Amino acid sequence: MESPPFITTLLLFLLPILAVLRHSAAAATPYPKEALPTKSGYLKVNSTSSSAIFYTYYESQTSHKNSETPILIWLQGGPGCSSMLANLFELGPYLVNQDLSLKPNPNSWNKIFGLLFLDNPIGTGFSIAASPEEIPRNQNDAAKHLYAAINKFISLDKSFKTRPIYLTGESYAGKYLPALGYYILKRNALLPVNSRMNFAGVAIGNGLTDPEIQVSTHASNAYNLGLINEEQMVQLEKIQSETVGFVTRGKWNEATNSRNRVLATLTNMTGLATLYDFRRLTPYPNKVVVKFLNNVEVKRALGVKESKVFELCSSAVGEALHDDVMKSVRYLVDFLVKKTRVLLYQGQCDLRDGVFSTLSWVKKLNWEGTDDFLKAERKIWRVDGNLAGYVQKWEGFSHAVVLNAGHLVPTDQGLNSQVMIQDWVLERGLFSDEKTH
Repeated sequence: MESPPFITTLLLFLLPILAVLRHSAAAATPYPKEALPTKSGYLKVNSTSSSAIFYTYYESQTSHKNSETPILIWLQGGPGCSSMLANLFELGPYLVNQDLSLKPNPNSWNKIFGLLFLDNPIGTGFSIAASPEEIPRNQNDAAKHLYAAINKFISLDKSFKTRPIYLTGESYAGKYLPALGYYILKRNALLPVNSRMNFAGVAIGNGLTDPEIQVSTHASNAYNLGLINEEQMVQLEKIQSETVGFVTRGKWNEATNSRNRVLATLTNMTGLATLYDFRRLTPYPNKVVVKFLNNVEVKRALGVKESKVFELCSSAVGEALHDDVMKSVRYLVDFLVKKTRVLLYQGQCDLRDGVFSTLSWVKKLNWEGTDDFLKAERKIWRVDGNLAGYVQKWEGFSHAVVLNAGHLVPTDQGLNSQVMIQDWVLERGLFSDEKTH
């Protein structure tokens, strides 16, 4: 039955208006209720100032919250880059589209675990530094703040107290994570059993952990990949040697600047869009996170002051930790691998902190299991029957190579990264407790 002409005319008039209203309503609520964190806000790092670490927490999607559901804590790199990058661009339950809408992430790391993102150090992302002087200048001070913040978080829910905590992160978190793990274990040793943090392991993705060794690998790695010729390799090796020389003499400012020259020279030689993934023709399109988080409604939803301007990476934090960049924390990994479980994973296509870079310092670990690890079988890793990478393991120490991934492994290989972290935490599949040569 056809509508009367006047009704048809009215509908034709109203439909564009309704469409505009629907669009306006959607634009006013960019953070739908179902995508909001379970908890978010600020965790103070001391009692004498307003300095605080910003956090977002997502409870497990499928596991019932109980005393045994693990909690993953994620730290971003930089130094000074926000963990909201991982939250909204890599492994959180909702990811930002280029049109600033949100889409569910089927490969989120909180599918069966709780997932806590921390903007570390203070001054990073939405975190608050009461004064520039309070921003940590070294890993021990950063660990102190993180330890205080995590204890504040644990106090928010009585179930958090007993749940296993795993420290995860990528890039410059290759320094934060060993320092924090070491700090927790040292503090736990001084506390009664019922007051200890239930720390269960560390997973480092594409980490900068032993910069002196890692900076020395770029020339040969790029040459063997066919990205530079022999003459360019010699030129790059010269700058790398200069960098190591500054480290040896304790000239930390000069060492960091020299490393930056190594990376800039490699970029110029290769013409690559980014060293974070030599396959990419353009850099990772992650600036969409900045646009999304500077929306007033988003800030309100997350409990952030509207006047707070979000930057993906803080120059103030970068400057504060400039002299820290080239200082190795391998000695902290030496300690951790004897006391807890450790996973190192890299995207195969990362030229900054990739596979060769990491394995070069792993060989130097001061651990009685190092030789056994190096002789252990490197197993082929498949997900749903498809080749995903390779896993090598000895006792509590594991190394994984994720194929067809760059620096941001969860962005490039969402499903495989999700399977990897779940299998590692739950000690199943190739991460089961099985000694092999």
